[in-house]
Amino acid sequence: MQSLKAIKLGKSLLSRDVHTGRVLAQQAAVQADFYEEDQRSMQKTARRIIDEDINPFVDQWEAEGKYPAHKIFKKLGDAGLLGVNKPVEYGGMGLDFKYNMALNEELGHINCGGVPMSIAVQTDMATPALARFGSDHVKKTFLEPSVLGDVVACLGVSEPGGGSDVAAATTSAVRRGDDLVINGQKMWITNAFQADWMCLLANTSEGNPHRNKSLICVPMNTPGVHLAKKIDKMGMKCSDTAVIYLDDVRVPAKNIIGEEGMGFTYQMMQFQEERMAASVLVLQPMETVIEQTIAYLRERHAFGQPLLNNQYIHFRLAELATEVEMLRSTIYRATDKYVAGEDVTQLASMCKLKCGRLLREVNDSCLQFWGGMGFTNDVLVSRMYRDMRLISIAGGADEVMLGIICKGMGILPKKTK
Repeated sequence: MQSLKAIKLGKSLLSRDVHTGRVLAQQAAVQADFYEEDQRSMQKTARRIIDEDINPFVDQWEAEGKYPAHKIFKKLGDAGLLGVNKPVEYGGMGLDFKYNMALNEELGHINCGGVPMSIAVQTDMATPALARFGSDHVKKTFLEPSVLGDVVACLGVSEPGGGSDVAAATTSAVRRGDDLVINGQKMWITNAFQADWMCLLANTSEGNPHRNKSLICVPMNTPGVHLAKKIDKMGMKCSDTAVIYLDDVRVPAKNIIGEEGMGFTYQMMQFQEERMAASVLVLQPMETVIEQTIAYLRERHAFGQPLLNNQYIHFRLAELATEVEMLRSTIYRATDKYVAGEDVTQLASMCKLKCGRLLREVNDSCLQFWGGMGFTNDVLVSRMYRDMRLISIAGGADEVMLGIICKGMGILPKKTK
């Protein structure tokens, strides 16, 4: 049975950051080398909102199974943080993607996975194609209020019959005069119960599955949009996720983003930003779990000495910290290349693959070192163990990332006809 001292220490670690001085200094030095002064200043702005308006309430939101997205998004929007790389004429800051990555890395200080994932849907999943290819009409109607934090967005790509296989989507949008009539189902939709609009992928014609799809802006209050079920997930508890049915949903055809039939291509482009955002978002959670584990193991004694003195344990922690820094270097390299206009599909896929697998290593290893305390809901490591397991599944499963990487290497077998 755990000692009272161990239980008290474990509970205190759930609600506050505990850093070892050297680890924190090393992390700050690496970030300072990569991010410029303006980007670090923006991170400080985000951190104030995290410390004052988010982290004090995370435990409550996790218990309730929801968080006030509109309230938090408005706070972020007022600070300019929902559109750092979006056009100035639509409320954004007009900065390059590196600022977006700096923001996402800072969002990793949130003490759960659900809130930063929900924010990333707004900034890096539902709006990149809209900002890049959308008409003035859809930008004014959907992008600008999203950037300002006046509305919440969701992304409708996955379906009950397939998630990572985007080309297999069957939801249809058929023209009826100047409108589109949409029928189908979407699943695993983050923000669905609080969203005001959805960036929807649907088939707008027959034929080649890579060229018959369009991205469409769909107001969630449109007749025929039905939120069928709130999905009970093992993690990301405070982030609502739903199954959505679309039954003769009629929207103007002018709500199509960019060119009709280019939806699959646009979505693949959005995936680059989504996967890079997901990768950088998890750097801080991994560091926090390692740092809190070190602090706990210094205090937790067994067989007459601190557990941290066990060579296997401190060697393993050193290995994990090294892996995190290697991942950080690759993410930063991919960011620089993307900002320079290069295609980073290969690197982004590698980052996404590695971050999902490394998260599993870090959280599982550290949870083991916490012993019985790690199996409770009183410590952050157990929450991260549950929440971050999703990263190897969502936004393209590990196996899909491996396929993309193999294709880029020229070693993926061609399908036989």
